[in-house]
Amino acid sequence: MHEETATALSAFDIAALLVVASALLGWFNHHFIRLPHVIGLTVMGAIAAIGLTVVDAVIPGITLDDWVADTLQQMNFTDTLLQGMLSFLLFAGALHVDLDRLKVAWLPVLLLSTVGVMISTILVGLAMWGVGSLIGLTIAPIWYFVFGALIAPTDPVSVLGVLKEENVPKSLQSAVAGESLFNDGVGIVVFIILLGAAVSGNDFSFLEGAELFAIEAGGGILVGLVAGYLGYRALAGMDEYTLEVLITLAVVMGGYALCSQLHISGPLAMAVAGLLIGNHGVTYAMSDVTRDYLLKFWELLDELLNSVLFLLIGLEMIVLMVGGDVLIFGLLAIPLTLIARAVGIFVSTKTIPAARLQDKGAGRVLWWGGLRGGISIALALSLPPGETRDLILAATFAAVLFSVLVQRATLGRLIEKLKEDHAPAVEGNAVEGTPVSPPA
Repeated sequence: MHEETATALSAFDIAALLVVASALLGWFNHHFIRLPHVIGLTVMGAIAAIGLTVVDAVIPGITLDDWVADTLQQMNFTDTLLQGMLSFLLFAGALHVDLDRLKVAWLPVLLLSTVGVMISTILVGLAMWGVGSLIGLTIAPIWYFVFGALIAPTDPVSVLGVLKEENVPKSLQSAVAGESLFNDGVGIVVFIILLGAAVSGNDFSFLEGAELFAIEAGGGILVGLVAGYLGYRALAGMDEYTLEVLITLAVVMGGYALCSQLHISGPLAMAVAGLLIGNHGVTYAMSDVTRDYLLKFWELLDELLNSVLFLLIGLEMIVLMVGGDVLIFGLLAIPLTLIARAVGIFVSTKTIPAARLQDKGAGRVLWWGGLRGGISIALALSLPPGETRDLILAATFAAVLFSVLVQRATLGRLIEKLKEDHAPAVEGNAVEGTPVSPPA
């Protein structure tokens, strides 16, 4: 009994281990490997997992890999991630979305974050179901659609950095950020509905699912509006940055706890609250000092949570038995998710004239810039343990790693090529290499 108590780790112990490991591996990556931070943590986490396995095999009696696996199993990912981290991540992302510019592209953003997510979820689910049938997997079909829902949300943080560097029009930046923000909220609602049906084993009803979606999404938006407005009014009545940061924390934690009690979408509520405070609150209710402290606080929190998530997905490789079937399933997830997103973007922005984005090449930027990140990882980690979870984790790991290593690295070149293709032709008989004078 004493031995069992000694080996059990408290929630604080686990949190401390994750933060310390993230800091150490991040420091090592910064000084020696020099990969982008979250990519470096993912790679370092996977390398650490492989290293522990090798040490365990070479030195008899060393069971470090078992200790890591046991520690990971002690974490209640469903409670920690779905009912904690996601609220902070979505609020932090929403703070940086320009609501005025978002209003200009409201229809394509609305369609991309609803119709696009539904199309992506269905197409990925059907395609992965086909893959699973071909390689002889015996999991229930609804789990393929659970994967489709968790891989549909995109992460705007890293792609927005590229768009700003390449001087992409602000309207397109706002469309990318808005779509990523709301498809996170919608994707999480769809994921929770499908996961509930998958875990219960009941037949999934589209009508019942649509009713649950309307209740969860509509209730979440309403709570987000109320929480955001109350937070804004509280911020407008003072100029004390420490208390104002605390108020934003209260909005997130209190609002999310209320949504949990009401069984409505907390992530969507926090996205709406973040939009209100990030626009009206930052503009009208904060001094320059408070604005600087508050935004930096939430940037730091967002970075910390993403660091822990990417480290976790790397360490989770230690408990995955990566056989031939798992490897095939994971690798095929990459092209299938890309194809599904392309179809979702085309249907959302091309079939309705009013929803078409005016910026040249916007569809291709949205497609290739639709990076998967911390949200997808968090949802995958929250799945109940078992063979199905291992398969979905492998597919999520492959899709996320491809998006941050390949898509993120080549997005700048894609934008430059689009600029060259759409550059206006210069009239006149200019000699090559000679600048053309502007007309009088």
